[in-house]
Amino acid sequence: MENTPFSKEILHFHGRTAPEAGFITGYGAVIQYYRLEVPVPDILALIIKKNKNYQKPGWIVFGPKYKPPDTLTGQLVFALKYEGVNLLFFKKLFEKLDQSEVIKIIMSEYSGKYIRKIWFLYEWLMQNKLPIGDLTFKNFVPLLDEKLQYTSNVSINSSRHRIRNNLPGTINFCPLIRRTNKLDEFIIKNLSEKTTKVISGVHKDILLRTSAFLLLKDSKASFTIEGEKPTQNRALRWGKAIGQAGSKPLSKDELIRLQHIVIENNRFIDMGYRKKGGFVGDHDRTTGEPIPVHISARWQDLNSLMDGLLKANKLLEQIKFHPVLSATKIAFGFVFIHPFEDGNGRIHRYLINHVLARMKFTPQGIIFPVSSAILDRIDDYRQVLESYSQPLLDFIKWKISPENNVDVQNETIDYYRYFDATNHAEFIFECIESTIDTIIPQEVNYLRNYDYMKAWLDDKFEMPDNRVALLIRFLEKTRGNLSKRARTKEFEALSDSEIKEIEHKYRSIFLD
Repeated sequence: MENTPFSKEILHFHGRTAPEAGFITGYGAVIQYYRLEVPVPDILALIIKKNKNYQKPGWIVFGPKYKPPDTLTGQLVFALKYEGVNLLFFKKLFEKLDQSEVIKIIMSEYSGKYIRKIWFLYEWLMQNKLPIGDLTFKNFVPLLDEKLQYTSNVSINSSRHRIRNNLPGTINFCPLIRRTNKLDEFIIKNLSEKTTKVISGVHKDILLRTSAFLLLKDSKASFTIEGEKPTQNRALRWGKAIGQAGSKPLSKDELIRLQHIVIENNRFIDMGYRKKGGFVGDHDRTTGEPIPVHISARWQDLNSLMDGLLKANKLLEQIKFHPVLSATKIAFGFVFIHPFEDGNGRIHRYLINHVLARMKFTPQGIIFPVSSAILDRIDDYRQVLESYSQPLLDFIKWKISPENNVDVQNETIDYYRYFDATNHAEFIFECIESTIDTIIPQEVNYLRNYDYMKAWLDDKFEMPDNRVALLIRFLEKTRGNLSKRARTKEFEALSDSEIKEIEHKYRSIFLD
């Protein structure tokens, strides 16, 4: 193989170590050649000298026969064929190329399957019709390859390019998700049906109480993730809002209504869409200067971005795109945009429940305590958020505002429209499975045990409900051994033998 401008032999690429020495190809090669201001894709393509193909984390490796012509056209065709469509990449590339260069690529193989995709992408992304006549022959081909990426099952034919546009989104908001074995396995498991089976044998009374407890649990967990400890009333208020997820269509007014529920005291916050910069991170203790780990979308772009997100949400519902994949795109798109001054994180997690309920993934009356599952995997959650936010920092130019906020200086809107949500989708599926397999059964089992213990205490000691609740709470804290304080104060009326009997009964029901 020749060492040519696009194909550079590498062992290390943008901080990653290749599985073996080879030639970076496809998206990676073009990003490097043109110095495109886009994050390097999660999966990079590598051509090696040995006749073998394999995959490693972060890499897809091909033998020499797969080496494309070392031209821009060759690299783009390879990328579309083996890596799928990367909308952000193409938008940034087209902004860099002269229109004449794009026309030259298209006219080199006017009717070719992958050239037609490039042609369509240029006119769709740039909203600019090239001086090229319509293609009047050839069969229609799908824009996204369903073997590589999750596609819309409803496509729109572009007669001009003989392309079926199966993008699951709109021009103003269209994150894409790569097809992975992990995601395919989750989809085959049909977790929605599994949830129905888990709760099918549960008594209605216990199910209602389980649902109420899970709402409160999820509300408190969502505040905890944000580093807050809410009052019981505030947690109950947000839990009630979570319980209504899916009942109303998503709109700007609805999102602002939710923000008002989340933010109890808004004297120091401008409610609604931001009119200033935004970031997630800390301030330097000495200077007060921002230290961002994530920079929010420019406030000037919020109306366009949020309008695109809301329209994409409606579209995904209409085309019956997979509910979990839809929830991932909408919820993480929202939190990356960060449209509000405060409350974004809790509404982001609410949106997961909203989309799942709206698309009938969750049984009626049951809300997944997604925040609780996330809290159990908080390090993974931060990692999945930062997997996109951190690389993005390299491409956002900003200066410090007079209020020690960030003031973004360059165009960034496309970074929030077109991101890869694959890692985020796998994480949300893991949280949902954890909820179904662990969190819901644990709560159902606890309530059954509680009712059994309560009935025994009532029958044996005629103990009132409030005293039963207090006793069980004490026993929970001490793993079934009533403390000396409780023995001599709240439960001094019980004899030593009765306490031993109660402790034994508690352990047999709750622990054994």
